[in-house]
Amino acid sequence: MPRFAANLSMLFTEVPFLERFARARAAGFTAVEYLFPYDWPAEQLAEQLREQGLTQVLFNLPPGDWQAGERGIACLPDRVEEFRAGVDQGIAYARVLGNRQLNCLAGLKPADLDGQIAWETLVANVQYAADRFAEAGLTLCLEAINSRVDMPGFMLDTTGKVMALIEELDADNVRLQYDVYHMQIMEGDVIRTMECLLPWIGHIQFADNPGRHEPGSGEINFSNVFAALDQMGYQGWVSAEYRPSLVTEDTLSWFRAAN
Repeated sequence: MPRFAANLSMLFTEVPFLERFARARAAGFTAVEYLFPYDWPAEQLAEQLREQGLTQVLFNLPPGDWQAGERGIACLPDRVEEFRAGVDQGIAYARVLGNRQLNCLAGLKPADLDGQIAWETLVANVQYAADRFAEAGLTLCLEAINSRVDMPGFMLDTTGKVMALIEELDADNVRLQYDVYHMQIMEGDVIRTMECLLPWIGHIQFADNPGRHEPGSGEINFSNVFAALDQMGYQGWVSAEYRPSLVTEDTLSWFRAAN
């Protein structure tokens, strides 16, 4: 079965954030990710990883004002300096936490921003991040997020758009972050899509659809998805990024079955 990680921004939310590391380890996970580490000192998070014997596999670059509804600033031409500062901050945290991959959220395109300008800004910012990441020995991931349900206006809402961006870059350390939930909504045919894009996939996340809950709550046959990833020879992490419909431990039958 794939190597599973728990997203601590979504799972084990029954307890405060710093207590979720222990809950994840007790449930059997050996790796974690979360949306953003920046509200805590890096060493404090690293201490939790060490105490629980956990591997940090991913987090996102700073997204702008998340509470105000921003979902990344990489496409915004008036926020380039802020984006670059966020790249430095992300690298600094990764050095302490030990993960080798970070995700860049493209952002929502404002209605009054020309689409071509937004795209050119995104390409330039991602190229800058990729260059800085290469110096630090890191991989930059780009996630396609559905614009139908969760993030209307998100710049990269299909795998095709992510791949088009990657093709414009002069970088070999940029990968597609494939989210099964988001791409089931936008594209479907998830197993065949992952098989076709496997050389470019650096990280996988999942939740069932509809509802973004645990496997078995919706329409996706995760037993087939996980088996297919094994058959493809996928070597990366597969992260549970769903909203538990019950206490988190009571939604892990998929995890127990896979182990």
